[in-house]
Amino acid sequence: MLTEVDVFISNYTLVDPEVYQLWIEGYTSTEAVNFLKLKESTQMMSVPVELICSDVLDHYRTYSLLERFLHLPSKLSEQPSFQLEPQSRSLLIEKYYSLDDAVAREILGKKLTSRYRKDLDEVSERTGAKLKSCRRQFDNVKRIFKTVEEMPGNMTNNIKQHFMLPDDLARKYAAVVFIACLRFETSKRRLQYLDFLDFFECSQAVMTFWTYTYQHSGPEYYDTEMDKEFLLDLRELRCLVDKEKEIKHLVCIRLRPTLLERNYQELDVNFRSYWRSLITIACNLHRTRELRGLFLELSEKLIDPWRQNNWTVDQVKLFLPAITQSVLDLEVSRDQDIRCLWDRYMQVISTCLIRMYHT
Repeated sequence: MLTEVDVFISNYTLVDPEVYQLWIEGYTSTEAVNFLKLKESTQMMSVPVELICSDVLDHYRTYSLLERFLHLPSKLSEQPSFQLEPQSRSLLIEKYYSLDDAVAREILGKKLTSRYRKDLDEVSERTGAKLKSCRRQFDNVKRIFKTVEEMPGNMTNNIKQHFMLPDDLARKYAAVVFIACLRFETSKRRLQYLDFLDFFECSQAVMTFWTYTYQHSGPEYYDTEMDKEFLLDLRELRCLVDKEKEIKHLVCIRLRPTLLERNYQELDVNFRSYWRSLITIACNLHRTRELRGLFLELSEKLIDPWRQNNWTVDQVKLFLPAITQSVLDLEVSRDQDIRCLWDRYMQVISTCLIRMYHT
């Protein structure tokens, strides 16, 4: 008489962080073996090459099988094929969705199309990242973009919830998605000197102060949607043009003790140009084209003139709070409305100008 016995043998899937990192970076198994062989480690030198090669191939096969689950990380804990400890799952997800700042800068502002994906070999050449790694990062950005672009609520939280990412990484993806949704211009030659972290800081400021989530909370509000009423109301700041003399006087009082004489004289001569540029940019932001060109406008109207006049970063950091506070101290008609508009406007403009002003 035969007895039927069900047998289940299993063990946890091991994730080697070093081999996984090589796989993530786009190295082939052969390249990974060569890399490990060259490690200056007596322990590694005593291991036969065949064993290293077998181990790497085994890991690579495992990671390739796991990849389809990583496309939707929430499924990773539900799938029955691989038993993974919580820390291994977190490592797999976080590393798989890692973003190289140089690659992210190249993707930033681009249309996430199949045609652009075919041109990623150029991105690979410019950044030094492996083509496979560039494709992984592009596909991840596109996947996250499609998932959260029309999802209400806070985008960073949505990304964390659906892709199980840590906060700092989710915020990076949120910046990329935000710039893609609003189609901010980031690729012009004038802006090439700016790196990913520059645009990251700028986009975080815009998302915080200029979208509907600034004054509203709840699932029906999006931080990928600009506060159109606020942008229209910014036209009211035009009344400040006539207050130029008063503003200049207040700014000069604040900055006179901290500036060198030549810097003070330059500010005295060129104040009108800087002041009117700030007002002009504000009054035009309700137009889609001008909003998309925000970084270009700041570069052309303020950063370039400051560079030509040899401003330092410290001088920029002194000037912007001084001009912001001078308007807040000024008595104008409908003063409370104007002050609120100006303060909210300058929260973003100051962040962007300081971040963009590289000397």
